[in-house]
Amino acid sequence: MAYVPAPGYYPIYNPPLPHATPVAGGLRPGMSIYVQGMVPHHTKRFRVNFSCGPQKGADIALHFNPRFDSGDKIVLNSFQHGKWAKEEHKPNMPFHKGQHFELVFIVTPEDYQIMVNGAPCYVFRHRIPADRVQVVDVDGDLELQSLNVIGGGMMGGGGMYYPQHGMPGMQNMPPTSLPMMASPASFHPQVPYVANIPGGLTSKKTVVVKGSIPQGAKSFCINFKVGRCKDIALHINPRLNEKIVVRNSFLNGNWGQEERELTLNPFQPGQYFELSIRCGNGRFKVFANGQPLFDYNHRFREFQQIDTLEINGDVVLSYVQF
Repeated sequence: MAYVPAPGYYPIYNPPLPHATPVAGGLRPGMSIYVQGMVPHHTKRFRVNFSCGPQKGADIALHFNPRFDSGDKIVLNSFQHGKWAKEEHKPNMPFHKGQHFELVFIVTPEDYQIMVNGAPCYVFRHRIPADRVQVVDVDGDLELQSLNVIGGGMMGGGGMYYPQHGMPGMQNMPPTSLPMMASPASFHPQVPYVANIPGGLTSKKTVVVKGSIPQGAKSFCINFKVGRCKDIALHINPRLNEKIVVRNSFLNGNWGQEERELTLNPFQPGQYFELSIRCGNGRFKVFANGQPLFDYNHRFREFQQIDTLEINGDVVLSYVQF
């Protein structure tokens, strides 16, 4: 997809509803809104609004409203000058009660391209200029697990924007410790996935992997490899059948000692996950769904030579970005 630059806002995890995320500077072509959640069994309807202001009665550039209590359909509309415009309907409801979902809005010059669980859902042409959107707000009968505005960073070059009351624990981080990302995100890449990391890993370089675990999955792995040799500096191996996450390195033709201890395991069949893997001078720091997962001390100390990311096994990728 042509309109996917580097992330610009830190994800928000498990916020209470109603929830509103500011979009400083408005939406622009190349930006995306990424929403993960779960539809409870009692759901009647929920909505995602792209609002032109935080105040009640503000214009709404896009009203996305799945309705289970009105013929299992999605209603799309806009609200301007105090009035709703003409509704557009999407039949064949792609959301299912009791199931997790992934919802992506991709902003193009002409429209919003909407995807649900990796499949095209609807194209909604702009009625109100996207750059007027100031807030993405979510409410209704759903469990909102994460919301991420991708692209259009306030720091330039795909930098990160941190809201004043954003990610817990991030408010007091010094600017030099913020994650660095420079390359475009890849949406729904195929598995096995292999990508070159331009320039190799550097201190503070962060790789983000979003995906889901299919039912019946046994294992998958994420490998950070060194050039054309077979060395693996970091091997992350969730084993669903053993309910563990193995970390290791493969250097000079040999596997090292496995690390297995974890306080939580975020990898469950039928659920989405987000991994943030950050390279530091002495170790990798890995977060899952916004929570610390593990640290892994460098065994291959020339980490700048790590230039290949490889993902394979029983996993469906939503996007990868570094």
